Amino acid sequence: MQDYFSRQIMLWGKKTQELLASKSILIVGSGGLGCSDALALSGSGIGRIDIVDFDRVEIHNIHRQVLFTVDDCTKFKAQVASENIKKRNPYLKSDFYTLSFNEFAKSSPKYDLIVDATDNLEVRAEIDEFAKKEGIAWVYGSVEEFNAQVCLFCDAGFDMFAVNKVAPKGIAAPMVMQAASLQSNLALRYLANLEVASDILYYLYYNSSGEFETKKFNLKG
Repeated sequence: MQDYFSRQIMLWGKKTQELLASKSILIVGSGGLGCSDALALSGSGIGRIDIVDFDRVEIHNIHRQVLFTVDDCTKFKAQVASENIKKRNPYLKSDFYTLSFNEFAKSSPKYDLIVDATDNLEVRAEIDEFAKKEGIAWVYGSVEEFNAQVCLFCDAGFDMFAVNKVAPKGIAAPMVMQAASLQSNLALRYLANLEVASDILYYLYYNSSGEFETKKFNLKG
């Protein structure tokens, strides 16, 4: 195990790496964000990563959902994602649940953190309500076109967002990975007890001139 995580142990030491091995997270959704989050976090040494998603792989998913291939079409996303991250990291424990989050939450195991990788506001509101009830943090992520939003929710609530059904728009695969990278870094720092800013909404986007920009909004109080 020390060889597998040697570059991270160089970064923060053996004790922090052992701390991560004791942590568990739930990823809700195994689409574009969920696949990239699962790849990044499973390779970081978190002890357990469970995935909940009732959806199946379709051909139009694959360009941005990096744990799947065309051979996985019609299979449950959560199952394929869970199996693949365990292949990459033999020290990882991972279960999958082919349920809606609302169904899963009725008898959910305990986790140290939830990572939102869904594609609708209604489920995010359910995650926020569940996380507040359980007293745990969660990492929000949303992507469309060349825009993304990310936030580590600890104290602030998701009720500031209007929960409306919105028609999906186009999406650039690298933008998904960029948002997932920020989500995963926030999650990793939180679980490793490193200093991390919470309740700040990061808005990432490429403007009309193709320049990358970031805006931050403090959601506390």
